Amino acid sequence: MIRMTEPSKITSQSVPDHQPAAGGIAARARASVGPQYLSGLNPEQREAVETLDGPVLVLAGAGTGKTRVLTTRIAHILSQGRARPSEILSVTFTNKAAREMKHRLGQMLGHAVEGMPWLGTFHSIGGRILRTHAELAQLKSNFTVLDVDDQVRLLKQLLQADHIDDKRWPARMLAGLIDGWKNRGLTPSQVPSGEAAVFANGKGGKLYASYQERLKILNAADFGDLLLEDIRIFREHPDILRQYQQRFKFILVDEYQDTNVAQYLWLRLLSQAPTKPTSPTVIPGRLEEPNPESGDESAVRDSQVRDRAPEFDATHRPGMTELAAPHVKNICCVGDDDQSIYGWRGAEVDNILRFDHDFPGAKVIRLERNYRSTGHILAAASHLIAHNEGRLGKTLRTEDHDGEKVTVTGSWDSEEEARGIGEEIEQIQRQGDKLNEIAILVRASYQMREFEDRFVTLGLPYRVIGGPRFYERAEIRDALAYLRVINSPADDLAFERIVNTPKRGLGDATVQMLHDHARKRRIPLFEAARAVVETDELKPKARGSLRDVVAQFDRWRAQREVTSHTDLAQIVLDESGYTEMWQKDRSADAAGRLENLKELVRSMEEFENLQGFLEHISLVMDRDSGADEDAVSLMTLHSAKGLEFDNVFLPGWEEGLFPSQRTLDEQGRAGLEEERRLGHVGLTRARRRAKIYFATNRRIHGTWSTTIPSRFLDELPAANVEITESKGGSAWGGTGGYGASRFDDMEAFGSTYSTPGWQRAQANRNRGGGGGGNGGRGSFEEQASSFSSQSSSPDFGSFSSRRRGPLTIEGELVAKSTGTTSEFSLSDRVFHQKFGYGRVTKIDGNKLTIAFDKAGEKKVVDSFVQRA
Repeated sequence: MIRMTEPSKITSQSVPDHQPAAGGIAARARASVGPQYLSGLNPEQREAVETLDGPVLVLAGAGTGKTRVLTTRIAHILSQGRARPSEILSVTFTNKAAREMKHRLGQMLGHAVEGMPWLGTFHSIGGRILRTHAELAQLKSNFTVLDVDDQVRLLKQLLQADHIDDKRWPARMLAGLIDGWKNRGLTPSQVPSGEAAVFANGKGGKLYASYQERLKILNAADFGDLLLEDIRIFREHPDILRQYQQRFKFILVDEYQDTNVAQYLWLRLLSQAPTKPTSPTVIPGRLEEPNPESGDESAVRDSQVRDRAPEFDATHRPGMTELAAPHVKNICCVGDDDQSIYGWRGAEVDNILRFDHDFPGAKVIRLERNYRSTGHILAAASHLIAHNEGRLGKTLRTEDHDGEKVTVTGSWDSEEEARGIGEEIEQIQRQGDKLNEIAILVRASYQMREFEDRFVTLGLPYRVIGGPRFYERAEIRDALAYLRVINSPADDLAFERIVNTPKRGLGDATVQMLHDHARKRRIPLFEAARAVVETDELKPKARGSLRDVVAQFDRWRAQREVTSHTDLAQIVLDESGYTEMWQKDRSADAAGRLENLKELVRSMEEFENLQGFLEHISLVMDRDSGADEDAVSLMTLHSAKGLEFDNVFLPGWEEGLFPSQRTLDEQGRAGLEEERRLGHVGLTRARRRAKIYFATNRRIHGTWSTTIPSRFLDELPAANVEITESKGGSAWGGTGGYGASRFDDMEAFGSTYSTPGWQRAQANRNRGGGGGGNGGRGSFEEQASSFSSQSSSPDFGSFSSRRRGPLTIEGELVAKSTGTTSEFSLSDRVFHQKFGYGRVTKIDGNKLTIAFDKAGEKKVVDSFVQRA
């Protein structure tokens, strides 16, 4: 029974403060209404989310949930009422990342994210600021942002006006130089004379200035101006800078390790606490001159900022006195110094390494718990990157199981490497894994060609991420067009593509005239060209150029009868001027295009003649590439950043290729450390399996070379790595110039060794005694093309002249022809020696799409199958 006290008898003694008892009803009820977005965060992630005051650097290793931390931090700021959406500046590197952040925020907060106008990329936000203050940059608010093609066209006009030979000094090279200067925050007057001298005998700086003047006249800007002009406006108009400093209460930056100098300066200006107009204004990067002999290393490092930002060395305006210790506000940068792999395009890893010095009092939070990869993969990646000296240091760990060890496999050459990886992929597919969860990450794009060819042979779907497939690249299409016209003079599409490539003064009017003439006489374009050059319909210069083109093709067709098709391809590329065109091109991708052309010529060696090679290409190019198709992903290591797969193959770990010799030559130790970071990125893309390959022999610059395994292999921890044998077999059959096949020594495997590859090698050996003993060039002489012609024309050069019937390679019947009709019908039941039984679902000429009972849907040539 509850006793009641009379009101008059209640004492006036004060009531003590109350706190809910731990585990009590009140405490549990309060916890139940707490922010749901914080649930599931580990302690380090939660610390990064809840540390809102002052500068914060979140060192987020691969797979540690950095995007979740960034978006949850924004949600926490908004839910705590620390800022309105329009008072948060959140900067990403891609529009895709910005969209993903908005989507995640909407899910966290339970509604669509509205009113966050300052969430976007550096350039989109910089462009918005510039449009607001366009008149201060001598522009109008409706200015046009030029793309690269428009930039190059404008620079070509300037070169012509200055009587500069644009073949010797290409406009694209100048565009690259200007972009590099802008990425470093350099205006025309600040370009070092030594750098300006590398273009047009010292005219680079002048042309840069003329280019900027021309942009103002056209009311245009390029992407570099979107930040560079902002920096200039902030410097020259401190009142405008102060407006933005007061506007943004919180600044968040994603992928901070990939920022360049201009992005760094832009952020430093905005991240300073606003000052009163009468107070000194902080100019980031302008510190007192250090005394190198004082022993103050931090002061010496501060001086480097001035070197990187010469614009801050300009004459001070009233009220712009520099302070040695600037006040900074709430800025949070998320990044990983171990994943800084874009130095070649201006990224400065020093930005993240110097964060605690640039922002005094910064709190550094390390996210080391990985939610992606298994223990062995993380241990290998961490041990590898630990060899870098320029890093802040962290060790990835996982609470998952150790999983499979990282495998390292050596192969005889790059072809065996491609075969071995193809075999492993098929094995993984048979185990039930999706092809979408398999990726091959290469160091150089030209490595892709052999994998593409191998996948076509196997019928494996694939996609190339971050660029076109090998045979779809512009330079490869151009080279193939030359070869197609030699093979078939009536190929109008190929002839039209290269008649003025490289430039020969044969423009659209000339081509249109050829079309008109060809239609009237009902002849191919090439024959129309032959007829037109004998008339006076063209101007003398164009007529002379066209006559040379016709004569060149006539000469190349004659040489085809006495020259191997590989030598002929090299002759065509040289004599046409196509190789020289790319040699003179000073753009960043010119060297890669030349490597691709060399790889194209090398790939032809596997085929008996030009006809067989071109038929093979037609099958490669015909592959469907639906976005939703289950397919192997093929890409460079640089393109793999931010992606993840269950199974990752890493071929080409050899000195000179990875690490890249060019990078080592140009950047020294800094380049080596970036290459090592690239290896770290490659390994950490894998969730379950990471498989490294290297080849003993590889074609480099058109010549076979014996290679040395990459130094990075010795930097992997032995306890987490397993050495395996290649499943790719050997292409040489014991007869090539590269040594005997490992299948030749039958006793080494024992009588019970019965893999399909061993049985095929034994059968071939019994049939031909290991091949003809002509001591030639291995499989290039010993095997006919998978799509070779059966004509009786003789072979020339270094290729075998023997004729055979259809061959069996890797258990598949090689196509006898690639005609346009097929003897099969829809729904026919068929048998394939490798894929087994299946039913025809689609017919395209002699190419069949077959739904195999066990192997799934594959596209094959009809001569590979027989009726069941």
